Amino acid sequence: MTLRRLLLAASGLMALTQPVLAADGPGAAQADRATAHPAQWPAAHSPAAITDPATEAQITALMARMTLAQKVGQMIQADISAITPADLQRYPLGSILAGGNSGPYGNERAGGADWARLVGEYRAASAKSGAGIPIIFGVDAVHGHSNLPGATIFPHNIGLGAMHDPALVQKIGAATAAEIAATGIEWTFAPTLAVPQDLRWGRSYEGYAADPALVAAYARAMVLGLQGPLRAGQAVDATHVAATAKHFLADGGTFEGKDQGDARITEAQLVATHAQGYPAAIDAGALTVMASFSSWNGVKNHGNRSLLTGVLKGRMGFGGFVVGDWNGHGQVEGCTVTACAASFNAGLDMAMAPDSWKGLFDSTLAQAQQGTIPAARIDDAVRRILRVKFKLGLMGPAPVARGDAAGLGAPAHLAIAREAVAKSLVLLKNNGGLLPLKPGARVLVAGPGADSMAMQAGGWTITWQGTDTTAADFPHGQTIGRALVDALGQVGGQATLAPDGQFAQKPDVAVVVYGESPYAEFQGDVANLAFRPRNGEDALIARLKAQGIPVVSVFLSGRPLFAGSLINASDAFVAAWLPGTQGAGVADVLVAGRDGKPARDFAGTLPFPWPADARSPVTKPLFPAGFGLTYAHPAPLGRVNEDPRVDLSAAASDNLWFNRGQAPSPWHLGLDNAVTSRSIDLTAQEDARQFTWAAPGALAIDGPPVDLTRQADEGFEVRLDWRIDALPAGPIKVSVGTGSLDVASLLRLAPQGAVTQTRIPLRCFAQAGADLKKVGTPLRITAPQGFVVTLRNARVEATGSVAACPTQG
Repeated sequence: MTLRRLLLAASGLMALTQPVLAADGPGAAQADRATAHPAQWPAAHSPAAITDPATEAQITALMARMTLAQKVGQMIQADISAITPADLQRYPLGSILAGGNSGPYGNERAGGADWARLVGEYRAASAKSGAGIPIIFGVDAVHGHSNLPGATIFPHNIGLGAMHDPALVQKIGAATAAEIAATGIEWTFAPTLAVPQDLRWGRSYEGYAADPALVAAYARAMVLGLQGPLRAGQAVDATHVAATAKHFLADGGTFEGKDQGDARITEAQLVATHAQGYPAAIDAGALTVMASFSSWNGVKNHGNRSLLTGVLKGRMGFGGFVVGDWNGHGQVEGCTVTACAASFNAGLDMAMAPDSWKGLFDSTLAQAQQGTIPAARIDDAVRRILRVKFKLGLMGPAPVARGDAAGLGAPAHLAIAREAVAKSLVLLKNNGGLLPLKPGARVLVAGPGADSMAMQAGGWTITWQGTDTTAADFPHGQTIGRALVDALGQVGGQATLAPDGQFAQKPDVAVVVYGESPYAEFQGDVANLAFRPRNGEDALIARLKAQGIPVVSVFLSGRPLFAGSLINASDAFVAAWLPGTQGAGVADVLVAGRDGKPARDFAGTLPFPWPADARSPVTKPLFPAGFGLTYAHPAPLGRVNEDPRVDLSAAASDNLWFNRGQAPSPWHLGLDNAVTSRSIDLTAQEDARQFTWAAPGALAIDGPPVDLTRQADEGFEVRLDWRIDALPAGPIKVSVGTGSLDVASLLRLAPQGAVTQTRIPLRCFAQAGADLKKVGTPLRITAPQGFVVTLRNARVEATGSVAACPTQG
């Protein structure tokens, strides 16, 4: 043993370089199916300044006084929606989080002072319970302190990737940290280091780029921005917070872009493409790493010991702690959300058990007492968690004080965000030099995104999916349309903001802002890369062009999408990604000053290739990664391909009417006044909706009529994935189009309160009178008062079986 290792062992620091390997137990057989070989991975090491001998000695002394229950409590994290400060008196948990739809005291739009008060209440309660160890509080501040009205919201990561500017990313990290700390919080679940390979993945915008080298550079920059450099013997100061490198590993490499899916790749591909950001983040001092929901070659990462322990804690020398994702441990083979020794034995230090924490605490304590989870593994996890708490200044008689809400939306932070927006824009077409907009021009600003803060901010803004974000949530922000109107007015132009495209006086040019509606995680998974206009933007552009009005398209999206016809119809086309709240950054580039020059030229280049058709992955792009025009270096663009080269009708949502708790486009959900709904965790986070009938009524899924006659053959069935929570007497009718069937007798045979599938042959609805050639309401459920059902999925699918129609009456 070297002198250094002797010193490390004496001080308790050996855990930084010698991870504790649990004995073979639950999860060992799983790991054998996807085993990493650490010597083949890049080496790294948490900085020595992450701790020191005196701190480790304090941790050792503290752990010697802790009961086993107190140690287990440190390893479990609960969400504010499912735990109260008073609960910590009995259950000494180590951490609290506020998930994407959790706000202080049930208010998603609570202000900074309420956040600080809430955190303080949990902190005070934890300090009075058990061993008196304060909780660590985490939040998804993924593009600014994005749950908080009035905060500075930066472009989503894909836009930052277009900047190719690590120095600015570090400034963004520091500004974000200051605003998080201003609300008393000391931990963010960022940065995401995914390297998306298939842009059908709904989290593609959380990845910076397709280039692992750029992801590595940004990993270092964002960690240093959020945490500041770690300094020996000093706690992270009051304006910085703990970073989380996530999601370990290959969440962006899953088959067909499926969220929480399987990366079916070799170890060499796993290392070369998906691992490169983690050594950079660890070397920069990242205090936490989050395990991914996804799998590698069939084995869930939450249960892969060779990755979590052998690679991350061993080869990469990670000295902080590994946290799970939302009930992710429950997806490990042999586990449930309330019992998972396999995940802890694999190397998970803290399980994110938002609503399952109580059951998980009880089972984990029992497993620890039985030795199913070895004592050495528990001590390793607790030491790592306490090490981070000490480094954040949470421990000791004079803890670091965070909680000055005055820093929210500071002018300096808004200026950084505005600069980032401007640098993220990518110019794909500018025929005839239509841009920049000339001073004195008469301009119409139109389109569904022109005055929509929700569309430009995207998911993870105020709420998890970001669908109800409004301009009122961000009084220091500007929608793109209003920013353009202001900027044009300052240079003598005449600008009209009219999302519907109506005007009294013919404009010289029209700027049409449109793109994807907000989404997060699996809600954004798509079947192909075709952009399908849903709000009449294609007709609007065609109408403007027919009147001889040149059109600038500003395209808002979380990924490059095939939009050949819209690119051809536009004289200029700008990829604006999801820029956040500072629409003025768009105006800085698009509007010329009185001297004829804009405040900024285009600087952004594509972080991912732009598709030439709707197929994915993109192998022959229309524009390669790194492409981007500028005013200084223009180039005309000829007509581009308009053929998606996939069957959009087959790949659309004709057969999928309700998916993971949402009606996917083009479908929409409608409810009678008698029916209420709320989001529910059925098998994953908010993957279902619970509907309650307060009186006789119905829910319906409606949309453009589709032809289901091809599916009327034997073997096609309507499948409902749901849980029957309460079943009153009387008929329960399921309808497809005009064909209605009473399924009450069928439901009485199904298990109550458990997830089940109800399958009904599609031909039965045709026999009941449905015209399957033109179905505009593919699903309608009519029920009496008292019916309660939690619906996850509804679709028609080929099963190959021949089943009888349900008995009526």
